Amino acid sequence: MPLVTMLLSMNIGLVSGRCQSDQQSLLLNLKKTLVFYELASTKLVKWNSTPDCCEWPGIACDDGGSGRVISLDLSFEGITGGLDDSSGLFSLQFLQNLNLSFNGFSTTLPVRFANLTDLISLNLSNAWFIGQIPNDISKLTKLVSLDLSTNSFFGPALKLKKPNLATLVQNLAQLEELILDGVDISAQGSDWCKALSSSLPNLKVLSMSNCFLSGPLDASLAELRSLSIIRLSRNNLAAPVPEFLANYPKLTALELGLCQLNGIFPQTVFQIPTLEILDLSFNELLQGSFPEFHQNLSLQTLLLIDTNFSGTLPQSIGNLEKLSRIELVGNNFTGTIPSSVANLTQLFYLDLSSNKFEGRIPSFRRSEELTYVDLSRNNLTGEIPSGHWEGLLSLTYVDLRYNAFNGSIPSSLFAIPSMQRIQLSNNLFGGQIPEFPNVSSCLLDTLDFSSNKLEGPIPSSVFDLANLNVLDLSSNKLNGTVELHLVQKLRYLTVDLSYNNLTVIASGKNSNLSSLPQIQMLRLASCNLRVFPYLRNQSKLFHLDLSDNQITGPVPGWISELSLLQYLNLSRNLLVGLERPLSLPNLSFLDLHRNQLQGSIPVPPLLIAYVDYSSNNLSSYIPPNIGMMEGENRHLEYINYELVEMWERVYYQDSITVTFKGRELELVKILTVFTSADFSNNNFEGPIPEVIGQFKALYVLNLSHNALTDHIPPSFGNLSHLESLDLSSNQLTGQIPPLLARLSFLSVLNLSYNRLEGPIPTGSQMQTFSADSFEGNQGLCGPPSNLVCFNPLISACSNTNGSISGIEIDWNFLSAELGYIFGLGIVILPLMFCKRWRTCMSFDFENQFAANLLLIKGSVGRKLEM
Repeated sequence: MPLVTMLLSMNIGLVSGRCQSDQQSLLLNLKKTLVFYELASTKLVKWNSTPDCCEWPGIACDDGGSGRVISLDLSFEGITGGLDDSSGLFSLQFLQNLNLSFNGFSTTLPVRFANLTDLISLNLSNAWFIGQIPNDISKLTKLVSLDLSTNSFFGPALKLKKPNLATLVQNLAQLEELILDGVDISAQGSDWCKALSSSLPNLKVLSMSNCFLSGPLDASLAELRSLSIIRLSRNNLAAPVPEFLANYPKLTALELGLCQLNGIFPQTVFQIPTLEILDLSFNELLQGSFPEFHQNLSLQTLLLIDTNFSGTLPQSIGNLEKLSRIELVGNNFTGTIPSSVANLTQLFYLDLSSNKFEGRIPSFRRSEELTYVDLSRNNLTGEIPSGHWEGLLSLTYVDLRYNAFNGSIPSSLFAIPSMQRIQLSNNLFGGQIPEFPNVSSCLLDTLDFSSNKLEGPIPSSVFDLANLNVLDLSSNKLNGTVELHLVQKLRYLTVDLSYNNLTVIASGKNSNLSSLPQIQMLRLASCNLRVFPYLRNQSKLFHLDLSDNQITGPVPGWISELSLLQYLNLSRNLLVGLERPLSLPNLSFLDLHRNQLQGSIPVPPLLIAYVDYSSNNLSSYIPPNIGMMEGENRHLEYINYELVEMWERVYYQDSITVTFKGRELELVKILTVFTSADFSNNNFEGPIPEVIGQFKALYVLNLSHNALTDHIPPSFGNLSHLESLDLSSNQLTGQIPPLLARLSFLSVLNLSYNRLEGPIPTGSQMQTFSADSFEGNQGLCGPPSNLVCFNPLISACSNTNGSISGIEIDWNFLSAELGYIFGLGIVILPLMFCKRWRTCMSFDFENQFAANLLLIKGSVGRKLEM
């Protein structure tokens, strides 16, 4: 128990005698001046309910019968505004304990706190005081506990700069507990370390997380031999962890998460006999490995999330009999999970995800308090005996995704009454899905068995799980018929039955689907659907995937009534059009490729990040308002839909298939900045809209295999993020815009089989593409193509129109061309006196000679430039 809480709890119980009248008057005046939320108050609202103020909630008087108020606790009272100097608080001269935490004062810290010179404990944490901490606090020389911490969620932090930390603590020699989390101290390592060690010899609790402290930790901290709790997380220490941290004889908690630590962590810290909590999370440069754990260690919580630890988990981990929480997420641990984990009988939270563990998993039957197990994203294999999970009556979460488990799904998981989430996707589980017993009392909200080898029909009991929010059975070998109206019993948020051998029956408007629950995500790809399911009343639907089915007819007009829809995939069907243009203000992804759409493009009047109309029979022009998203300064965040219902959160990441760099790719994790437009394999004609050059966030553009004419818009040079551009197999004319050579991210370019002409723009970017990118354009010349560009001056006499033409090198005549240079000197002098020649080619002898030299160089593959 923190010291401040212990002191308050002890003193609040010391109620003896009647409080003095002046004390009661001061308290009533304090209540009168405070602004507080009465519905949140449990103390102030009851003041004056009895004659004796010592009996009022939050008040404690001394045990000498004097009736003096020595403890005042007004935490969580919903107080707003400031503290008036006349409020009476600062006249309670005998106060030893004051707790105003978790209120909303939103004013600077009053200097009159210094009047309360008998204070032993001052707790102003998350009271929403702002500004500089006054130097007068240092006058409270009897303080044993000082808490000025602020959580950023509760408002702006206090500052401790002028005066600084050294000035604040210089007179607080009795202090044992210093909690300044969230206070802006902004001090260098040697400064703040020496300030503490020189002034606070009795310090036991040091908590200064998120204080903008720098490192490294100075050796002077080793002088604080009484330290039991060190919390310095979320500071920029940027240094190795010093060995002296293992020398504190009473250390119980060491929290250094998110401190940019580096180097190798000293193994001796793991072996501190008194250490109960160790948190080194989110230090990606911190390396280390586990020692052998001897018996009689006190470690209860071990957090190594996203560090760079490696090695094996030693068998001696079973000696940590008090270990209750272990998180080793995102490291490089290898080897097997030792069987001695079964000895951790106090374990309630186990997360070994995102490592390289292999082999089978041990039994957890003896860990009867276990509530959370996450072994996902490892290399674990083998069958999981059903007995591994028996007797775990508190288990709520099991995540075994992305391993290589095989055999049947353990049926014992389904019999645990407290179970809420089972995630077994991306394994090799086979056989049938077991039936669920006691479905009426089952608390299961997430069931994810996707990407396995499960067979047979879906058990009927699945559709009786009344609390189920997420059902994902996609990418298995399940068979049978599923009637969509069966889900009307459920509280689904997400349903995914895609890519099985299922036949989903979802009849049209007249079918009885009116009682379907409000679904937020529905994925029925490759489910042998033949008609469009009637989802008109699904007002919360934001993700709909009906791709790879046999749906015929038009896209129904009521789709536009689904105003929250963000993702719509109707690709690979037999759709022939839209009943009316889509009008979906929140749509980000639209995929209609490989249908039988005809006529003009159905333009959505919106900003969209991904659109695919490819492989249809669309014709006419590409309209200028195709709706692609503009701009380039958006955050690089992943599309991650958050489903919230009854304070529960389910995250489901989108996946789409795009034609990118010449092949189809499945993008499971999609950046919001990723934008793609694919109009290929249609019958579009006319010019490419100039407005496309304004879509600066565009990554992939495919307009190939159409009948587009006119030139390539020069505005394409503005597409600074473009990585793939395919304009092949059209009827484009004119020259390639020189600005395309400046697109530094462009890694795929296909302009083949058009009517382009002129020199290919120079620049290192263009030279990275093969000649195949430009083939089929008879008028193009220059590298990387095999056609050499003629200089117009060279052919002026023989070609009076002065046009630029291409010539292919005939290497059989190379020797004759080399001989030309010798004959040149013989004939050049008579030509100097030819008037007709001088008129036709009005340049001097030196330029003519240089031109012919360059012509010879060009004939062996180098570009002629004048």
